[in-house]
Amino acid sequence: MIRASVALHLGAAAAVVVRPHTWPWALSAVVADHLLLTAAGLWPRSSLLGSNWTHLPQAFAPPASVAITIDDGPDPEVTPRVLDLLDERGARATFFCIGERVLQHPVLAREITRRGHAMENHSQRHLHRFSLLGPAGMATEITRAQHSISDTTGQIARFFRAPAGLRNPFLAAVLARAQLQLASWTRRGFDTRNGNSDAVLARLTRNLAAGDILLLHDGHAAVTNAGSPVILTVLPRLLAAVAAAGLKPVTLRAALPPSVP
Repeated sequence: MIRASVALHLGAAAAVVVRPHTWPWALSAVVADHLLLTAAGLWPRSSLLGSNWTHLPQAFAPPASVAITIDDGPDPEVTPRVLDLLDERGARATFFCIGERVLQHPVLAREITRRGHAMENHSQRHLHRFSLLGPAGMATEITRAQHSISDTTGQIARFFRAPAGLRNPFLAAVLARAQLQLASWTRRGFDTRNGNSDAVLARLTRNLAAGDILLLHDGHAAVTNAGSPVILTVLPRLLAAVAAAGLKPVTLRAALPPSVP
């Protein structure tokens, strides 16, 4: 897509030089190209800008499995209770952690991996302007988070999730160099801004099926009317729904090809 975009820009410039009267068409083509690239970056589940897991790949995922992914932690108030809820069901989850928070709460970060969960890269600072960064800025955020996670836990992240899922055409090359797989989700509950646990659960369990990747948050979590972080109300019910459907929660790593360490 990037090569095609560059070719389109060069072609439009050449057309205007050779036939100046075609400039409205050339400009329209360039504008349309920019709109397409922007839309692809603003659609978190898009694969137009590179490989992006929205489901567990059938070829390697354990049978009848789903992935519960938990973003924006670790949070010292919420994450320990999330870990206990997962332990009660014998469930494994994938935590997309912010590098700065890993450094701030190293004992808790190590507890996540000690209990058998996977810790993955959610950037160093979770910048709201992450999708506006150039290649060097993205590489810095991702590399710093890689070091924060590996230096603290000894675990090397294999997946990356962009802050809010937003990205731009530069990300794919940065992830390839870092040997990271982009992962978004099949379904999310919008639990950072919706305090209605019933609504969050309904979104996550609608058409629940094997291979789904589900998204919740232990950091930046909205709270219910009773003052509880939404994930603490939703997670036990979600795990029960997953079990009732004959499914098993696994980490994203469980669906990697055997050749990937």
